[in-house]
Amino acid sequence: MKNAVRRTVFLLVVGLIGVYGYLVLRGPQGIPALRGKWREIRELEENNANLQRENQYRRDRIKKLEENSSAQELEIRKKLKLVRPGETSFILPDAPKQEAGKPDVPKPDAAQPDAAKPDAPPEFE
Repeated sequence: MKNAVRRTVFLLVVGLIGVYGYLVLRGPQGIPALRGKWREIRELEENNANLQRENQYRRDRIKKLEENSSAQELEIRKKLKLVRPGETSFILPDAPKQEAGKPDVPKPDAAQPDAAKPDAPPEFE
């Protein structure tokens, strides 16, 4: 009889440990949270790598501008929109932007050139 009770208690304890382990691993701080943290770490590492590349590009650009006076002059002229004496600068207006997916349709209130206006007298041939 003692052997049966011990076996039952042992199986009950093992079962409770199994259920507890399952709930801990599947719970809010278990495997799904661990995968989320791994994903977040990967995204942050990619972001850091992009920022490091951008920093290196800017360092190289600054070094180039410090060493090359013509590149520095060109950058200053471009930023401040300066021209040398005798140069001509052309400023073109931006083209009107169309919304994506919409064809160019005339407005209904715009008069068509060959359409007769309702309040105008008819034309004689």
